[in-house]
Amino acid sequence: MTPEQYVQEKAVASGSSFYYAFLFLPAPRRAAITAFYAFCREVDDVVDDMVDPGVATTKLAWWQTEVGKSFSGQPSHPVMKALMPHTAAYGIEAGHLLAVIQGCQMDLSQTRYLDYPNLERYCHLVAGVVGEVAAGIFGRSDAQTTQYAHTLGQALQLTNIIRDVGEDALRGRIYLPVSELQQFDVKAHEILKRTYSDRFTALMQFQAQRAHGLYEKALDLLPASDRRSQKPGLMMASIYRALLREIEADQFQVLHQRVRLTPVRKFWLAWKVQAFGWL
Repeated sequence: MTPEQYVQEKAVASGSSFYYAFLFLPAPRRAAITAFYAFCREVDDVVDDMVDPGVATTKLAWWQTEVGKSFSGQPSHPVMKALMPHTAAYGIEAGHLLAVIQGCQMDLSQTRYLDYPNLERYCHLVAGVVGEVAAGIFGRSDAQTTQYAHTLGQALQLTNIIRDVGEDALRGRIYLPVSELQQFDVKAHEILKRTYSDRFTALMQFQAQRAHGLYEKALDLLPASDRRSQKPGLMMASIYRALLREIEADQFQVLHQRVRLTPVRKFWLAWKVQAFGWL
């Protein structure tokens, strides 16, 4: 299996909404974003599949070393072999990849976030930086597009957090800020035991409103000159906001299930953006 085949299979197997946005890109950009996405999946899977925190820590340290070696011309992992030919063309730096790893390392040492600024730092590493790199691959002509992409990445991550409250609780993690749990009088043990209440619904409505606000802010930041090139990001915004609205319509029943959109609906939402632009 070639490195290119490896990252393609990694992207397809993930079942992620991101894959549908990649389909409409020209081949060179599609190859670059697929390799970058595969890198993000590899390091994220270290945490998601964790059995022993010590082993996970060692694996992430290995990835840090691999990034350094790769940018010195000696990649060994198929993902890095697939990614490195695209780094110069699209401005991908070692620091970008190391930031993503740092965010994953936070998951090994931190299961709670005191307040939203603390959560923002995490979102910056695992999503904002990813958005910036993706925007560079998609093509940007205006510096403000980087700010748009960072904000959109945070909106997508907050949507993930809302969707995955129940799954994260099974791993002992609560990403909802402690200060906001207190604000709505929701106890951590209620989430860990997956107990619904009107207080929990109010808390989640507050989280959803914040995410919607970030989507709107991101769209306002996107310069008109880059709207065409940034269509993949707009596809992601369309898919994830549809998911967020599904969760809202379902009264935030996220503690016992993971709300999903069907592949057909994801493709339809992506195609609409490709055909008609942002609606």
